[in-house]
Amino acid sequence: MRLYIDPGTGSMLFAIVIALVGLLFYVVRGLIIKIRFMISAGKQSGHDADTIPLVIFGEDRRYWPIFEPICRELDKKGFDVVYMTSSKEDPALKCTYPHVKAQFIGEGNKAFARMNFLRATIVFSTTPSLNVYQWKRSPDVKCYVHIPHAATGLTLYEMFGIDYYDVVLISGEYQKENPRKLEKLRGLPEKELVIVGTPYWDVMHKKIQEMPPMEDHQKTILLAPSWGPNSILNRFGSRVIKELLATGYHLIIRPHPQSFTSEKEMITALMEEFPAGEQIEWNRDTDNFDSLRRSDILVSDFSSIIYDYAIVFDKPVICALSDFDTSKYDAWWLDSPVWNLEVPPRLGAVLTEENLPDLKNIIDKAVNDTSYSEERQKVREETWANIGKSAEIAADYLIKKYNDLKAAEAAKTPAKKAKKEKKDKK
Repeated sequence: MRLYIDPGTGSMLFAIVIALVGLLFYVVRGLIIKIRFMISAGKQSGHDADTIPLVIFGEDRRYWPIFEPICRELDKKGFDVVYMTSSKEDPALKCTYPHVKAQFIGEGNKAFARMNFLRATIVFSTTPSLNVYQWKRSPDVKCYVHIPHAATGLTLYEMFGIDYYDVVLISGEYQKENPRKLEKLRGLPEKELVIVGTPYWDVMHKKIQEMPPMEDHQKTILLAPSWGPNSILNRFGSRVIKELLATGYHLIIRPHPQSFTSEKEMITALMEEFPAGEQIEWNRDTDNFDSLRRSDILVSDFSSIIYDYAIVFDKPVICALSDFDTSKYDAWWLDSPVWNLEVPPRLGAVLTEENLPDLKNIIDKAVNDTSYSEERQKVREETWANIGKSAEIAADYLIKKYNDLKAAEAAKTPAKKAKKEKKDKK
């Protein structure tokens, strides 16, 4: 009989093992440091030589576009970065920036184990739930900085998603209110909320401006759902694809990458029922720019791709929203509306069970209707600060933060040394 351990229990057991190993690790290392200190008569030793100034942790290859513009700016400024990834196929591993060194640190728990014992001044990541599940704060990291992987509201993280970060780099003023409310409810110290903008939007925007206009082409629909029980494919299944094909328009289906792991059976069945052909294509490109550019309208749900499409590409969207269960998210704690559910109807039509059979007419109207363009502009102004400058602002902040932390540490050293000498004299 095989022993089965559910994921929650497995996570807890892993956390216990890591805690015990960590305790032993830091006790032993503490003794070594004390011995070094005594041998060097209290002088600065090589203990800090292996402290990395800035570590970027990329949990998945799809987060490289978030970090690449910032890495480019840090490289220009001559600031060294170690990019740690848990994806063997991460494009960062082929990065040629002289000051950015990427390394594969293993997948899953192996990667988190490495991060838990890390010695660095700053760790910068998109990964939520720091200090909640497997990924724990290392005692040898001075500051943890988070950047959301999309310019959306911050309450649809699973509970406590960003609670234990010291800093969050945000895209606009609209993202400040709810983290502050959660801090008060949970009795947490205020973290730094720094408005930098959205670096990957800036890259998209520049790329669009540099490319020639699209040539005349067959009207094309992009179906790009999120994943999970609230997603459009889970709600409507094959019916939505049949309705889209019935329009006669070209259809690009781009499932969320996580669907190929967590919903493999459903995706496989749909791909078999609707094989690629002249009218339909399944897209799994790492970069979604081409599919966004080639399509005329997006059909989605609560996926953050709707903001890329409506705000950066300035194209119409149709969203299949539902009664979203917030019970496992930070949004559950708050009375305020969920931003990710309040904003989509401002950007385009809402798809429901009732109007699904009329999808072709909804699409035709949305493609030709300019009434949503004014709302798209308003949302753009709300969400996208520092257009064209966000990566540089983020890089400047990280460098300044590093220098401030090192200065603060240097200021404490004489006091620590004096305290040690006073203690020795007794």
